[in-house]
Amino acid sequence: MTVAPTPAPTRSTAWLLVPVAGFAVVALLAGFLADAHLDAGGGYFDLFFSDTIHLKAWLASAAAALGLVQLFTAAWIFRKLPWRRPAWVPSVHRWTGRLAFLLTLPVAYHCVFQLGFQSGNDRILAHSLLGCALYGAFTAKVLVVRLHRYPVWVLPTAGGLLFAVLIAVWYTSALWFFRLVGVGI
Repeated sequence: MTVAPTPAPTRSTAWLLVPVAGFAVVALLAGFLADAHLDAGGGYFDLFFSDTIHLKAWLASAAAALGLVQLFTAAWIFRKLPWRRPAWVPSVHRWTGRLAFLLTLPVAYHCVFQLGFQSGNDRILAHSLLGCALYGAFTAKVLVVRLHRYPVWVLPTAGGLLFAVLIAVWYTSALWFFRLVGVGI
């Protein structure tokens, strides 16, 4: 007779302080870095786009699209969709998350080191705050994933928060820009 192993106990809610602290530390660090407005000299890059702002808008839009894939595959992983989950879904979820994160890095670099933290109007202030929160939310989600054994609602909540912040950053930047000047490269 084989005995199933006893599952590890769920972490106490006090352990939620770890990802919350990670969120706060990284978001504040990003804000302080941006507030210092460190001009690294040059740093403007545009690849094949007409200018840096178009590059940032398109990279942010690609990251938001990958965020939608993340939302869909997470729903599949947590069996919230009516279809049977294929074995490749978790891998797609991990890799689209990694790619979305990588696409945000050139955008963040320009925002932090070239533009700095700004508060010219409500949209710009919200965008600056949300941009800092994006990396805090990413840190919190990674901590939840890596530390395991949280109550079942914690991981979807952390992922949902990350997705919401990503979309809010995109809404206050790329979508606003595309509405202002039209879609173009």
